[in-house]
Amino acid sequence: MLRTERVLQLRGQQGRSVRVVREHYLRSDVPCRSALCRAACPRDGKLLSDDVTHYVIPDCKVVQDYLEILEFPELKGIIFMHTACQALQHQKGRRQYNKLRNLAKDARHDCVVFANEFHQHCYLPREKGESMEKWQTRSIYNAAVWYYNHCSGQMPIVMVTEDEDAIRQYGNETEGVFVISFKNYLDNFWPDLKAARELFDSILQARREREIESQENNGKEYPEHLPLEVLEAGIKSGRYIQGALSVNKHRAQLEAFVRLQGFSSKETEIQSDILIYGAKARNRAIHGDVVAVELLPLHEWKGRTVALCENETEDKAPLDTTGDPMPTGKVVGIIQKNWRDYVVTFPSREESQPQGRNAQKVLVTPWDYRIPKIRISTQQAEALQDYRVIVRIDSWESTSVYPNGHFVRVLGRIGDLEGEIAAILVENSICVAPFSEIQMSEMPVSSSKNPWKVSPEEEKRLDLRATHLIFSIDPKGCEDVDDALSIRTLPNGNLELGVHIADVTHFVAANSYTDVEARARATTYYLADRRYDMLPSVLSADICSLLSGVDRYAVSILWELEKESYEILSVCYNKTIIRSAYKLTYETAQGLLDGDTSVVGDILELKDLDERTRQKNLAELVWAVSKLTDIARHVRAKRDSCGALELEGVEIRVQLDDKHNIHDLIPKQPLEVHETVAECMILANHWVAKKISEHFPHQALLRQHPPPRQEFFTELRECASAKGFAMDTRSNKALAESLDKANDPLDPIVNQLLRSMATHAMSNAMYFSTGSCSEEEFHHYGLALEKYTHFTSPIRRYADIVVHRLLMAATLKEEKGDVKDNLLSNKDLEELCKHINNRNRAAQRAQKQSTELFQCMYFKDKTPETDERCVADGVIYSIRTNGVLVFVPRYGIKAAAYMKNKEGLVISCQGDGSCEWKPGSLQRFQNKITSTTTTGESVTLSLFDHITVKMLVQTSRCHADTIKLEIIKNARHQTAAMEVSQRNFQRVKCDLVKAVSQSAEAAQRAQEKTRVEVIDEDFEKYCQTKGASLYQLLEEIRDLALLDVSADIRT
Repeated sequence: MLRTERVLQLRGQQGRSVRVVREHYLRSDVPCRSALCRAACPRDGKLLSDDVTHYVIPDCKVVQDYLEILEFPELKGIIFMHTACQALQHQKGRRQYNKLRNLAKDARHDCVVFANEFHQHCYLPREKGESMEKWQTRSIYNAAVWYYNHCSGQMPIVMVTEDEDAIRQYGNETEGVFVISFKNYLDNFWPDLKAARELFDSILQARREREIESQENNGKEYPEHLPLEVLEAGIKSGRYIQGALSVNKHRAQLEAFVRLQGFSSKETEIQSDILIYGAKARNRAIHGDVVAVELLPLHEWKGRTVALCENETEDKAPLDTTGDPMPTGKVVGIIQKNWRDYVVTFPSREESQPQGRNAQKVLVTPWDYRIPKIRISTQQAEALQDYRVIVRIDSWESTSVYPNGHFVRVLGRIGDLEGEIAAILVENSICVAPFSEIQMSEMPVSSSKNPWKVSPEEEKRLDLRATHLIFSIDPKGCEDVDDALSIRTLPNGNLELGVHIADVTHFVAANSYTDVEARARATTYYLADRRYDMLPSVLSADICSLLSGVDRYAVSILWELEKESYEILSVCYNKTIIRSAYKLTYETAQGLLDGDTSVVGDILELKDLDERTRQKNLAELVWAVSKLTDIARHVRAKRDSCGALELEGVEIRVQLDDKHNIHDLIPKQPLEVHETVAECMILANHWVAKKISEHFPHQALLRQHPPPRQEFFTELRECASAKGFAMDTRSNKALAESLDKANDPLDPIVNQLLRSMATHAMSNAMYFSTGSCSEEEFHHYGLALEKYTHFTSPIRRYADIVVHRLLMAATLKEEKGDVKDNLLSNKDLEELCKHINNRNRAAQRAQKQSTELFQCMYFKDKTPETDERCVADGVIYSIRTNGVLVFVPRYGIKAAAYMKNKEGLVISCQGDGSCEWKPGSLQRFQNKITSTTTTGESVTLSLFDHITVKMLVQTSRCHADTIKLEIIKNARHQTAAMEVSQRNFQRVKCDLVKAVSQSAEAAQRAQEKTRVEVIDEDFEKYCQTKGASLYQLLEEIRDLALLDVSADIRT
């Protein structure tokens, strides 16, 4: 190892330039990461393929400007030099740098990173007077020459650059190393990769347009952003406040809020969000950006909108529709841009206004209301008018009203189910490409002819196959069985409770290709009509699934309980071999618990037994289910005494017919056995959390649920008081007791809505590293537990995989002392937790948006005036100045119902309760709203009133369709179906998704017949791929929960 020095010019806090000398170590054993290597380079990890015609090395400028082209999987043999990676981080920020790092880790892409600046034969010191750009190009070329020689000239090297001087200087200097422009490379090496060349032209055109615009436009549309060092100093002094910008999607042109991310070292009185009113005050910040805000003077503070707003581009708010003034500010700088891919729609032919001769400047409208229109240059605007497309933002100069971007690719036709699903995935940054061959090569072999078997090396595990009655309880049709349970009496008379979880980490080694992919996905994504697994199905539905009658590896937690009080006396954690005896459904287990003998026929494992054995085994199973339920009641009571909350969500599962089309949407009926399983899982998660945090106090992954801010409970308290209930929100225990008492015997939906409001007021539960905060912050508010984690679902959650590794390390540490293998540092774990939290929120949003898509597609084909399915009972749960928010139990819909329309007419009710529009006015009170016509007729609607509403679909070319409600009667909607709905508490119409799926498949068949009419023969390159059946994934769906996901705090 050689030691040298690097001289850096850094800028200090006062703006002065500081000369810093740092030690720089060089070594000769930096791995080249090539399969062609004949030297002694380490060959562990990802290697560059030798099955290519050449290796390509992009310089810094190419990486910065054209990284999205280098992401094309067709481009192989790419070597990213460390010099280019560092330049990308400095010029484009951490987000782009992480994108490159993830690309290099992805097994589907044939590319690697070579640490040229740490190799003693590749590192070149910067010469005196040499510009940074010239030094970077020289360093990368020098590394390219070394790489060619290191591989013994077996593979030509192509260095791509935009530097004409470098092409002239180095183009013919070294045999076997070619230096050409990136455009020349794409045109000559990839002539058939039309998508890449079109994207190159799009990026290049956008860059030229920006340069022309910056030269022509001298007038400022927005103030310049302050330099980063000024922002950091201002945040430290308390002058500026840092936070994430969140735009109000219902009033996107006017309202945005900055969610505080912590305060400066000085005390501040600001404890709420900061309102950013108007586009000028937003100063080119985009939803999701981390910004610095300066507060306005007190007399300039404004209130947030309290009226119902449609998603339109109003440039001013209606009078008298704002609440009390709140802290208001303006954006003075952007600390971190969180730009992503955006789904957009081109203007219709009537709206198009061509500009320019060669390229058409077009303002495209994003699918997300919160994103401003984006100006792009393209010649395909007219051809793409009927399609959803992806664009990326390049810049937003202070001289431009709109941000500039470029076209990336086509998604699908507007209104087509597959295109709309693809839009939802892109909008939530969800990538669900098929698992690669190299990932599948890591999977164990298992087939019907050659089923997987226990390895002799694993016989050292604790064997529970002959000693424990183990069984699983899951939804009907469930294939990915994560967990199983056991209960038995010990020789000393005490009980032993067992929770057995699939040992996924045995098959998914840390940092393997499968592990890297699972980490990137972080969770299984459940949409309304399909799911995208975190792990390959050979694991999730076979080898790791704890099916009955087969041997499986598990991680088991066994508690010894006192036989009467069920107090925990001891606990142990083991790697085990188990064989589940029964695979029960929730309904069957509940039947056994209730003494219903008719469910015995549903237990397949009992069918081929003689009568005596069947009765004996059945008695053992009934005892086990009953005893588990007794224990669960005891555990739940203990948590309830500490303040555990029972919150509300509309849970629905998808029922399929024989052809795997969606036949029904069935509300999840609450069964006591649900609570039994949930309590056992919560108990296991709690004890694992205690174990790993004890052994790894600074690097354990736990799950926290912070107490909500009291001001978020204002609406809950006001609504409860309207029904005469008092809500004590000072603690989780007080809140739980208040919710239990808030029962209206005549209307059970009142309690459901109050619990839903309590859920909405909660903070999100989040994963965190124990080294990132004090132990007082570990608490889980909703579950009333001091420590909690996720351990019980490693098949579908990556957090559980991390926790399994921590638990095994903790048990090994007890046996062998210090263990550090495969453990993440606090910093790395905290970064991973942020990633998983982000992916979980994306999964929830995608699930909710796909549900809303199906709801809209269902009602879109109905005639509201004649189809009784478009009319339903609704319950008012919030009062606004111009209408009410309504919950429709029949369909699980929450939407707005206006009492004043755009023409200024108000709702008027006739003697029979039917409604019509008449001239008049509205008056809003705390718990009610009154509509009075000019002729003196009046009607008052109060919180929790039942009204009859009509479901309408508000369509949009550019955005997702939305459900809109129209009040048609000031009375409860009474039909035979509604009476069933009231008895069952929530009843969802059966044929909603079935109708949508059938019409979507018909449309798909029609589209396939007219495929030749699309833009050009290469359109399929842009389209999202799909299999032979639109719903081929549905047979794998389990207990799908379509939730109001305003807060995820259940566990």
